[in-house]
Amino acid sequence: MNEVMENLLTRRSIRSYQPDMIPMETIEEIVKAGTYAATGMGLQSPIIVAVTDKETRDQLSRMNAAVMGSSADPFYGAPVVLIVLADKNRGTYLYDGSLVMGNMMTAAHSLGIGSCWIHRAKETFESPEGKELLKQWGIEGNYEGIGHLILGYAKGEAPAPKPRKENYVYYVK
Repeated sequence: MNEVMENLLTRRSIRSYQPDMIPMETIEEIVKAGTYAATGMGLQSPIIVAVTDKETRDQLSRMNAAVMGSSADPFYGAPVVLIVLADKNRGTYLYDGSLVMGNMMTAAHSLGIGSCWIHRAKETFESPEGKELLKQWGIEGNYEGIGHLILGYAKGEAPAPKPRKENYVYYVK
């Protein structure tokens, strides 16, 4: 099996992380993979915000947990959060941002980094606090949060894959 297929078939969502920071060069490689995701008409509607600052990471965790009505860390201790936002003025923004997330998850796995897509970015960045963060970061425009991609070194083994459901694929010949 080739390396790309191997990475696609063996990547799992990791929900327990070591506190060790990932080298910036590795984060940059993962982000670069996101920038090469397919987008509608090649218009590149998404943007990526890479958060390695612990204070900001913890603020985002708190905000995300509040959307769920929880106080637990929805980022499972991961030290890095990549936020994908996409320009709502593009008809394909949701799909574009999802492809960016997928590319980065696969790239992270190929580099030995655990990842997990954490939802509630939409709600987080629609809040006054989220809008203020975007403003502080110099991000202007009609952006919607697509997802938070947490990254880190897995604590323990990756979970086993679930069996694929029956009738997942229909072939029309």
